Amino acid sequence: ARLRSPAVATLAMTLGPTLAMTHRLTAVILAAGTGSRFGGQKLLVEIAGKAMIARVLAAVAHLPTVVVGPRDLEPRLSPARLIENDAPERGMAHSLRLANAAIGERKAIVVLLADMPFMTRAIVDAVVGGAGNADVCYPQRAGVGGHPVLFSAHARTKIAALRDGDTLRSLRDDPSLTRRTIDVADDGAYRDVDRASDI
Repeated sequence: ARLRSPAVATLAMTLGPTLAMTHRLTAVILAAGTGSRFGGQKLLVEIAGKAMIARVLAAVAHLPTVVVGPRDLEPRLSPARLIENDAPERGMAHSLRLANAAIGERKAIVVLLADMPFMTRAIVDAVVGGAGNADVCYPQRAGVGGHPVLFSAHARTKIAALRDGDTLRSLRDDPSLTRRTIDVADDGAYRDVDRASDI
């Protein structure tokens, strides 16, 4: 299914709070990458006076949030909770499994990447509010999928079986799950920072 929206902010205002208000949703920020292409830890680099990780946290400040990443990020995360990943080389699926194991099984999760500092609450709320009964929901522009990605409690039952090296797309595109995409034009849903030149 596909939901068209002329304005992300309008959709977020109309639908966004639904899951959050019933305490059935947790935000998960994946932040365990080593930043090798950037040349080191990039999540503390400031963009317009605010650290990259702080900008992503601000987009989900209205939701219970866990961050999967290295211990040295913890002082910058409050009130979000750190789930330490001391084996980042195992990839994104390992981080997602760690988060999944730490969150109540009846909750949906909305997954964000820590190196997408142009993410906004309006984008997050559009995905949350537009999910309906779908197992998976995410933004889309011109056929290209973006972030965040919402996974229902049912979709989460498949996370434990993900293998090291799998990406979010492996679960997002699982043919046994129902999907809904939200038309979002905002660059924040698609723009990540791999290198300093991306800022």
